[in-house]
Amino acid sequence: MHYDIIIVGGGAAGFFTAINLGERNANLKIAIVERGKEVLAKVRISGGGRCNVTHACFDPKELVQFYPRGAKELLGPFHQFCCGDTIEWFAKYGVELKIEEDGRMFPVTDSSQTIIDCFAKAAAKYKIEILQGVSVQGVYQSDKGWKLDTSKDGMTCSQLVFTTGSNPKVWQMMTDLGHRVVEPVPSLFTFNIKDKRIVDLMGVATPATIKVKGSKLEATGPLLITHWGMSGPGILRLSAWGARLLAEKKYHFHILVNWLPHLDREDLVDQLKAFKQEHAKKTVVKRGLFDFPTRLWERLVSAAGILETTTWADLNNKQLQALVVELQEGEYQVNGKSTFKDEFVTAGGIDLRDVNFKTMESKICKTLYFAGEILNIDAITGGFNFQNAWTTGFLTAQAITSTK
Repeated sequence: MHYDIIIVGGGAAGFFTAINLGERNANLKIAIVERGKEVLAKVRISGGGRCNVTHACFDPKELVQFYPRGAKELLGPFHQFCCGDTIEWFAKYGVELKIEEDGRMFPVTDSSQTIIDCFAKAAAKYKIEILQGVSVQGVYQSDKGWKLDTSKDGMTCSQLVFTTGSNPKVWQMMTDLGHRVVEPVPSLFTFNIKDKRIVDLMGVATPATIKVKGSKLEATGPLLITHWGMSGPGILRLSAWGARLLAEKKYHFHILVNWLPHLDREDLVDQLKAFKQEHAKKTVVKRGLFDFPTRLWERLVSAAGILETTTWADLNNKQLQALVVELQEGEYQVNGKSTFKDEFVTAGGIDLRDVNFKTMESKICKTLYFAGEILNIDAITGGFNFQNAWTTGFLTAQAITSTK
């Protein structure tokens, strides 16, 4: 079967590319080839089933700061199609988005099914063929276009787009075609920590700054204590920016946690001394300060060598300094990582030097395009990975239709 355009990968970037192609030229014969039994699987489970579509960051220069890999390359594309354009695009298809306090944007329905239904309806409108359960096993270029060997039938096309995300077999095919591939490592993972200071404190959350000891790597954001260790936006952000460094360490390293990132050390000492005067008769363990999580305060007080019966008046200077260390420089050993397999994000993929970011066309093979996470682009949580999919998919469609 011959198509004008085949898109390999039935995820967010694949559908967005296909629909934008259909919008620009309804006469194109387009197929989406998906190896799985279900399309848009990652869209369905993203954002806890609500689908974090994008982020309310409308300045491309600010937006690229959320991408540990791909920031420089995405600056130009974001000037072509940014978060505001995403909002308008979905509104055009009847999907209204809302902004949450942290800037994340979701459909007002709070359901990823809304996005899936939107894509399915639009794909049907433009007569896009969706071939599920079909895996591509070989890719060959000729003077007439592209030939694909699949698990079912052979297929040919004039223009070929890969939007397969983190797929080692596809990366190998692209290597065989002459592309460089940056070795993939996990990004956006949580830290496995066994430490008596946080055991049985699942669900406790508080702002924190986390540093990887012996490096310049640090991140600030909400930290969530879990039954396996530490998670939350602050930890995930650190894992994204440190994806390669932490892989080199084989996920065994030490972190320093500042539970009071809004205070410098001198201010903290002054406040503790003032508290010591004001609440002299109160026990330290039961009379915490800084609106700090009670159970965590009790653990850190104990870790500082302060007994349950010690009052603020009895607190000596050595104990006070030990408490300061626990509050702002607590050291924790990380032994491994945990990932949410369904929402797995990878640092790695097609080397960005092999792609023209004005068109998303390969510099190695003409009429071959890439969009989404197949590229060595990834972001922290908050809708940014999807925005990469929308932007690169849009540019791909724009480039292909301008040549047709």
